[in-house]
Amino acid sequence: MKNDFTLDTERFHRQGFPEAVYSKGKTEKQIIDIVSKMVKNPTPVIITKIEKTAASKIKKKFPKAKYHEKAKMVVINPLKKTGKTYIAVITAGTSDIPYAEEAAVVAETLGNNVEKVYDVGVAGIHRLFKFDEVIKNASCVVVCAGMEGALSSVVGGLVSKVVIGVPTSTGYGTGKGGYSALLTMLNSCSPNVCVVNIDNGFGAGIIASIINKKL
Repeated sequence: MKNDFTLDTERFHRQGFPEAVYSKGKTEKQIIDIVSKMVKNPTPVIITKIEKTAASKIKKKFPKAKYHEKAKMVVINPLKKTGKTYIAVITAGTSDIPYAEEAAVVAETLGNNVEKVYDVGVAGIHRLFKFDEVIKNASCVVVCAGMEGALSSVVGGLVSKVVIGVPTSTGYGTGKGGYSALLTMLNSCSPNVCVVNIDNGFGAGIIASIINKKL
């Protein structure tokens, strides 16, 4: 019987990061079958958007697997952290943390150091300035923000590094599930701000890792 999947087993060697297993829409059996093939290679395995119940079954099957509950991710075979440079991951609010954790876990899995600064949004902007040195000394900065998404522009105006904006689906009605934050970040006056899709912490972590590894 033909498999339901065709793995890109050379992606890590070709690009420096592995193919991720996006768990939504997959059965537990499909996830286990995919991971069973992936672990045959000594490269990182990343499963995203996975709930705790399914993650526990993965851990039972693969004892080396680690579940990151806040990020809703399972990781196997993470790389050893190297170098002195680091990525800063920032959130506007506590509700943005799951997406920030996704970015942070991906970056750490690929061998990067990460510094986290959470709940420093523009409504209380003085909180951000307490972490001025941490942010300015980072190789790049990931900013996760919902509502109007203004924090990425603020951070962009403070640093000389690339700022990766992650618009999140947190917020009230007119935010339209992160669409308002997305538009704000895309329209940023800070030209060092680039933007991934709504809630795409995974993509932000990959981009940040590529930048950090170049230093």
